[in-house]
Amino acid sequence: MDGAQTIWHGAWSLGELAALTRGTLVEHLGIEFVDIAADALRARLEVRAQTAQRLGFLHGGASLALAETVGSLASQMCIDRERYASIGLDINANHVRPVAKGEHVVATARPQHLGRQTHIWEIRIETRAGKLVCIARLTTSIQPRAGLAPRAGETAAA
Repeated sequence: MDGAQTIWHGAWSLGELAALTRGTLVEHLGIEFVDIAADALRARLEVRAQTAQRLGFLHGGASLALAETVGSLASQMCIDRERYASIGLDINANHVRPVAKGEHVVATARPQHLGRQTHIWEIRIETRAGKLVCIARLTTSIQPRAGLAPRAGETAAA
């Protein structure tokens, strides 16, 4: 990420994003974070057996998992994570074209609204050639950390 003004409050690096998602559905599906731009987060996914439906094309559920992953982590990078947590409220998507096994897609999350209590993200999933595969919208709720369950490795008093 260059020195330009950004939307991020405290962006994780690509390596930190990979470490944060190790051992989760993100790793199982093979989602790789590839770019943190001034106003967007991007991740790549290969269509393979774990992410395809029975006809050999990208599964709609895998598209939604990719969109939710990129949008949720982007939302968390826009807030003071010591004081607030970003929690998913709603996701919806339109699937536009199939993508066959062996191909890659790239998801780009950009904010449409960054409010105090909600964020709305548009996530475009495209082929390497830039053709639209899926367009999703994710709404997250920004909640004070007080009263939320502690993060991994924390105690309730922390």
